[in-house]
Amino acid sequence: TGDQGVDGEILEDRLGLDKVYLQAKRYRDEPVGAREVREFLGALSQKNASKGVLITTSKFTEDALRAANEDRQHKVTLLDGEELVDLMIKYKIGVRVKSVYEVKDVDEDFFQDLE
Repeated sequence: TGDQGVDGEILEDRLGLDKVYLQAKRYRDEPVGAREVREFLGALSQKNASKGVLITTSKFTEDALRAANEDRQHKVTLLDGEELVDLMIKYKIGVRVKSVYEVKDVDEDFFQDLE
């Protein structure tokens, strides 16, 4: 509350000349709709920003995807829960190895030398 529609920002360069703004929606069962996307786009406009990432733990509705794609002023990436988990695993952020399984195969070359 009170974040003016933006939860964080990423500086794309060391000088901070280009920023990407972030908004996160932690929903369990309901998808993020076009209203939330339009609100984020409005927040980007207020900040005079051109880039943003809207992240949710759930999914986006078709209308939300369309609202993000139709906006020509902003480059907005929508990142749903499934994609978020994939990125967390890929970049080892917020995850740890719980167990490792080793799969064995017969080394036929070893037995060939015995013949």
